[in-house]
Amino acid sequence: MDIEQNKQNAIAFYKTAYLGDPKGAVEKYIGAEYIQHNPDVADGTQGFISYFERMQVEYPEKSIEFVRCIAEGTLVALHTHQTWPGNDQYVTMDFFRFDENGKICEHWDAIQQIPKESANPNTMY
Repeated sequence: MDIEQNKQNAIAFYKTAYLGDPKGAVEKYIGAEYIQHNPDVADGTQGFISYFERMQVEYPEKSIEFVRCIAEGTLVALHTHQTWPGNDQYVTMDFFRFDENGKICEHWDAIQQIPKESANPNTMY
């Protein structure tokens, strides 16, 4: 297992899907199974593809910045800053599990909208 390669693949997978090519992301980076834990996305690869195809049609101007990437064992965590239409901004944390072949096989995430005001001067990313 190559942790650095898994980190690069997690970023490439997410970026490819987020920017409009979820089928390509699945073909290149997902293994024989794909377990989805986001309750808004159906389980399996077709659920992932359908979700991101819809997001691309509805929100083609969205953008993503990868703030940090952390890996341990078979897990990779991504911390991102996303900007959506209307300047809605979100912080996400995505966790990917990789199989023994270096392919993504499971995903969890959490998303939080960045508030207009904060009780402290620190960013959420």
